[in-house]
Amino acid sequence: MSTLFRPLQLKSIEFRNRIVVSPMCQYSSKDGFANDWHLVHLGSRAVGGAGLILVEATGVSPEGRITPHDLGIWKDEHIPELRRIVSFMEAHGTVPGIQLAHAGRKASHHAPWEGGKALSDQEGAWPTVAPSALAFHEAEPTPVALDQEGIQKVISDFKAAAVRALSAGFKVVEIHAAHGYLLHSFYSPLSNQRQDAYGGSFDNRIRLLLEVTAAVQEVWPQNYPLFVRISASDWTEGGWTAEDSVSLAKVLMGKGVDLIDCSSGGNVPRAKIPVGPGYQVQFAQKVKAEAGILTGAVGMITTPQEAEDIIANGQADMVFLAREFLRDPYFPLRAAKKLGAEIEWPVQYQRAQD
Repeated sequence: MSTLFRPLQLKSIEFRNRIVVSPMCQYSSKDGFANDWHLVHLGSRAVGGAGLILVEATGVSPEGRITPHDLGIWKDEHIPELRRIVSFMEAHGTVPGIQLAHAGRKASHHAPWEGGKALSDQEGAWPTVAPSALAFHEAEPTPVALDQEGIQKVISDFKAAAVRALSAGFKVVEIHAAHGYLLHSFYSPLSNQRQDAYGGSFDNRIRLLLEVTAAVQEVWPQNYPLFVRISASDWTEGGWTAEDSVSLAKVLMGKGVDLIDCSSGGNVPRAKIPVGPGYQVQFAQKVKAEAGILTGAVGMITTPQEAEDIIANGQADMVFLAREFLRDPYFPLRAAKKLGAEIEWPVQYQRAQD
C-alpha cells in the first residue's frame, strides 16, 4: 500500500492520507470575512481528496494582517462563514484546520498582485509591531517594539482566535511562527535585539511562542491536534539554525504540540535560499529524527512520487503542498492513480475514475 495514502491518527482525529493543503493566502477578504471564493477554493481541494486542509494565515487581530484583504478571525462575526466552509470540507472527508497568524512587522502591505509594497498613510496603513524597532526592509516603516501590554494583547488575541476556531468547527489549529512574521521575528536573533525577558538568550527569544502556545492550549481541546509552523532556518549567518529548530521542537513537544510544520526563511530580505524540488525536506527530516516529534515537509513538492518517497523514507509524517494544489485541486486523486492506491472518489466524479 502507498505510504502516502496510509491513514494517520493524531489524538482523536484520523486523517485519511498524509496529503495536506498548505495554508495559502488568497488576499480575497473584506474586513476579514470568508466568502464564496474561499468556499470554492477550499471546497474543491476537499473534493479532490486532501487528508487535511489548513485554511490560510488568518489574522488574530486587524493589525496582524499582512494586507487589508487577509482572512480574519478576530471577531465573532467571522465564525458563520468559516463554519459553512468547515461543514463542506468535513462532508467530503477532509479534516478542517486553520492557521492562526500575526504578521508583525510584515503587516500593512499591498497584495502581491498590487506590488506587495508597504501601504502609505494615504492608502490606509496601520502601525506595525515587532520585538524590536527594526524594519524588515530599509525602505519600509519602522515597527513599534512591543511593550508588556502589547505582548499580552498578542497572547490574548491568539487565545480568543482559537476559541472562535473551535466554534467554527475546526479540528486542527496551526500556530504560524514562520516566514518572518511576529512569532518568528521574536525567536530569531536577526530581528530580536531586546534586553528583557523576551530577548537575548534562546529561552528568552522563544518565550512568546511558548506563551502563545500555552494560551491556545487552555482553550483548545486536548483530543484535537495542535501544529506549529516554524522557519527552520533563516538561511543567514548569525540567524536561526536547524539546530535551534531541533531544540525548539523538543520544547514544543514537551508542551503538547503534536507536529512541527517545517518551512524556512522569510525573516530577512536578502537571504540566499537554494530553492529547488524538496529543498526544505531536510529540515523536516532532521527535526523528526533528532527531536522525536512528528513533522510536516513543505516546499516545491510537486509530484506524487516525491510525496510518496518523503513518507516512505521516514523523512516526515505529512506532506504539505501549496503551489501544486493551485495548479491541481485534485492532486490526491491523480496521485492515488499514479501510486496504485485505492481511494474513494466523490460519487459525482466516479464516472471519470477509470
